[in-house]
Amino acid sequence: MARRTRVLSALALAAAAALVPVQATAQQPAHQRQAPPGTPCSAPVKPASQMTVESCDSPDRIIEKAANIVPTPGQLAWQQREVTAFTHFGMNTFTDREWGSGTEDEKLFAPKAIDADQWMRAYKAAGVEQVMLTAKHHDGFVLYPSRYTDHSVALSPGSPDVVAAYVKAARKAGLKVGLYLSPSDGAELPHAWHAQWVDTIREKQAEGKPLSLPERMALEDGDRAPAGEGRFGNGSPVTERTIPTLVPGDDRAAAVRSGELPTFRVKADDYDTYYLNQLYELFTQYGPIEELWLDGANPWSGSGITQKYDVKQWFDMVKALSPNTVVFQGPQGVRWVGNESGTARETEWSVTPHTTDPWTGLGSLPNDSTDLDIGSRAKLLDPSVNYLQWYPAEADVSIRPGWFHHPDQKPKTPAQLMNLYEKSVGRNASLLLNVPPDKDGRIDDADVAALTAFGSDVRRIYSTDVRRQGPAPYTFDRIAVREDIRHGQRVEKFAVEARVGGSWQRIAEGTTIGHQRILSLATPVTATSVRVRVLESRATPHLGATTLHLSTTP
Repeated sequence: MARRTRVLSALALAAAAALVPVQATAQQPAHQRQAPPGTPCSAPVKPASQMTVESCDSPDRIIEKAANIVPTPGQLAWQQREVTAFTHFGMNTFTDREWGSGTEDEKLFAPKAIDADQWMRAYKAAGVEQVMLTAKHHDGFVLYPSRYTDHSVALSPGSPDVVAAYVKAARKAGLKVGLYLSPSDGAELPHAWHAQWVDTIREKQAEGKPLSLPERMALEDGDRAPAGEGRFGNGSPVTERTIPTLVPGDDRAAAVRSGELPTFRVKADDYDTYYLNQLYELFTQYGPIEELWLDGANPWSGSGITQKYDVKQWFDMVKALSPNTVVFQGPQGVRWVGNESGTARETEWSVTPHTTDPWTGLGSLPNDSTDLDIGSRAKLLDPSVNYLQWYPAEADVSIRPGWFHHPDQKPKTPAQLMNLYEKSVGRNASLLLNVPPDKDGRIDDADVAALTAFGSDVRRIYSTDVRRQGPAPYTFDRIAVREDIRHGQRVEKFAVEARVGGSWQRIAEGTTIGHQRILSLATPVTATSVRVRVLESRATPHLGATTLHLSTTP
């Protein structure tokens, strides 16, 4: 393996050069083992969002490849939208649950109003740049009138198209849009299997055995059959299908015949066909969609029912319909940070190793997403690794203890939200902050107040570099360091030094940088200049702007 490159990036933050991004310089990695001409390992390594690790690749060449993994245009735009508001709203809002059974009566979904404009005002007050709605959660209830199921808002009082209202309000507010479409679907559980499962749950309860949350919810609704057509894990054959699958009286028939709307030939079973048709509806009726969220939960896998997804067909169709959409758990998309507390790792890599082709599975990390180490050299050089890709972290958390609104719960404080911001956005991740509307179709006043104060604090601290406020010396207790990730993520170790009283002092250090790394100082520092030393890097580092901030009011 090549020795780790040691470089010095001097960033003199004097007033004369206050906000000019600095590009660090370094030597290229040490001598590479030469591969025979004409082999895959003899060609120059060119930047790409995904690369294959060849059997002839030397350790040095694998690290060189990792250093040249770069984001797609969609990923780059996504990572610049640092905070996304998550909107969990659906059947669970009205049953006071976190997990639905899929047997609920559609008429239970009865909001007094859908004040999506109020949602967007609350989200924008927090400084979000993207919003994401649960168009279908695990219970299978759909928040738009889908042609492929009756378990939707079409049978709810007033038949509110929540997705349409949400997208319209978001666009009017200047926000990008993401949609969550749960692959797991309790409404589509086979009816005979479900009845037998409920009997088994009753036996467990009689024996005094503990029940899981999905089992408890199913037991509460045990006399009701799933609301759908039994397509999830029903063992149906894989046959050739056409997406969209037109239904009787389909209003898209003419557009499909003329080619105005595209069609896709796939090989799928009943449930994959259903899911593909719903993806098609969302992208063609409500797009553009900047992020598609594919939750990996399957609450019934331990009870004998599973659905094998052909996710490559999902990814291929999404890419054809919307090339710049980033897919959560998808190829060259974004990944789960590994917890639901909204915090990223101290060392958070956007370049990750994979044993299987990312186009063929959900997630596909060789080590669990909860592992402390996702992308170190040791992980990259593991013999099982066959692919590298740009795969940044998304840190999800709810403002309340639950994901859906429950009247007895309270939101996090502005100080707690700021801590989450600095430990997610400030650690090379995106913050996905869930703020759920209540039964009245509004964001609770307490949540609005917390969001507004949080957004005000972020703007007060991070919107302006303290160097803009007057001549040196500068007092600060936060340092934001950045890489220009258009060239990839390369820095493995760095330090920040400040010139205090005429001498240089090391005041902070870290490992990875990526899109942004916020370093908090225990006490404020007053200095005339600051510099960043890149101590270890996978290749020539490219630094973006480094800025100084003060968290306390002078």
